[in-house]
Amino acid sequence: MQKAWYNWKTIKEGGEKQTTNNALDLNNLRFAVLIDAENVPRNCIKSVMEEIAIYGTPTVKRIYGDWTSPTISGWKYSLLENAITPVQQYSYTTGKNSSDSAMIIDAMDILYSEKTDGFVIVSSDSDFTRLAIRLREAGQRVIGIGERKTPNAFIAACDKFTYIEVIRAGGEVPIIDRETITGENGENGQKTQAQLREKQYHPPARPRGVKVPDSIVQLIADSVADLAGDSGAVFMGELGNLILKKQPDFDHRNYGYMSLSAMIKSIDRFEMDFRQTTDPNIKHVFVRDKDAN
Repeated sequence: MQKAWYNWKTIKEGGEKQTTNNALDLNNLRFAVLIDAENVPRNCIKSVMEEIAIYGTPTVKRIYGDWTSPTISGWKYSLLENAITPVQQYSYTTGKNSSDSAMIIDAMDILYSEKTDGFVIVSSDSDFTRLAIRLREAGQRVIGIGERKTPNAFIAACDKFTYIEVIRAGGEVPIIDRETITGENGENGQKTQAQLREKQYHPPARPRGVKVPDSIVQLIADSVADLAGDSGAVFMGELGNLILKKQPDFDHRNYGYMSLSAMIKSIDRFEMDFRQTTDPNIKHVFVRDKDAN
């Protein structure tokens, strides 16, 4: 039986506990994490791995690229800190991403080993679209992580797609670009603290409660209509799952909200119903479209 993407946990709000969605499923799923070093920024890798930990356990962690190229040689410290195995793939043709074929071959080898429940493909390259489709056909969950420039074809091929910009805005502390540690200035070839600070990465501020676009409001309304029974109310977990199936890159964090329930609560069109469970301290959240006939 397929497990739900949205996780529901008990939180304390207004003096009583309520059950609300906060993130993706926390089930201990086994994931193979395959990273395209030529299509993702290295200064976000820690946050990316923390995001992956929400979904499950990364049992395989590999990153692909031509490590003889100076453009990606600075990955060394990030890989050591996150226990990621680099895979060398030489560039046989100038201007062509060398990682694609190696990642695809390894993905199929891992698939047939039957030791994973899903794959996380970290790339902004549409060349992995067919791979994502093939893995899903084999019953694997596929999570994509990439920048906003990622083509829609790859996004749609994933069960869930998260933008690196959203992950970065989630509160990552400033990161020093470790490439600058070995330099020409300072004692023993070390750069000064002032020079290191210049290389720090400061994530952009996350938007706080921005207006939810009309297209997203309509997506939620349509999903409520698809699921609503006679009462017109829909369980929040089922609603979140359907929204992700319709739009894999949907993420409440895109609009500055910490949870789907907080985002829906901010939209006047919807009302939320907190229903009592057998536990007097826990309530389930249901959503109703006030504009529905």
